[in-house]
Amino acid sequence: MKKALIFANGEIDDGEMVDRALAQAADALIVAADGGVRVAEHYHLRVNTVIGDMDSLTEEQLQRLTDQQATILRHPAEKEETDLELALMWAMKQGVDWIRLIGATGGRLDQILSNIYLLTLPILEGCDVQLVAGKQAAWLAKPGKTEINGVIGDTISLIPLTGTVRGVRTENLYYPLNDEDLYFGPARGVSNVIAGSSATAAPQAAVSVREGVLLVVHTIGRA
Repeated sequence: MKKALIFANGEIDDGEMVDRALAQAADALIVAADGGVRVAEHYHLRVNTVIGDMDSLTEEQLQRLTDQQATILRHPAEKEETDLELALMWAMKQGVDWIRLIGATGGRLDQILSNIYLLTLPILEGCDVQLVAGKQAAWLAKPGKTEINGVIGDTISLIPLTGTVRGVRTENLYYPLNDEDLYFGPARGVSNVIAGSSATAAPQAAVSVREGVLLVVHTIGRA
């Protein structure tokens, strides 16, 4: 499996989910979307490739990256894609099949939403890609079965991204769904909980979808 850590220019949000991603990313490509260099360096990681219009980096920073033999892929400021989108596209062209996005949350709701929606890019089809921040991870559940690795008491939210998501079934969640539909707008799928009889067990929860796409948000513990 070829892996990549992609750092966006958002807030540094330390936590267990981020720690897990870093622990799983030995020998991963370290990619920064412009000012995501700052986030990567917070975790003492040397960036392999920087992508974007470089409006968040000084010439001194760019020179230091060059001295460290990082590849700098500069794009014009007036472009159709965000820097993070360009970073994702570039990583997929390198043949990666595992991506963790770090630093993709922050103070701007528009950027948070657009970063989440980037998970739906067709080029990411077949790639294990998650956005991680603090004690949370988010990924897509498409038609078929998606497993959720967690412990009893973890919070799981299922949020429709494509209008009506049909035929949703859950396994080992406290509030079960049995071949039911979730609708874009109502918050019915929010704040479910992994169920079981032992607080230290690690059950295999799951969600199955017949039609549509869900955003799965896994929060460690009770949200």
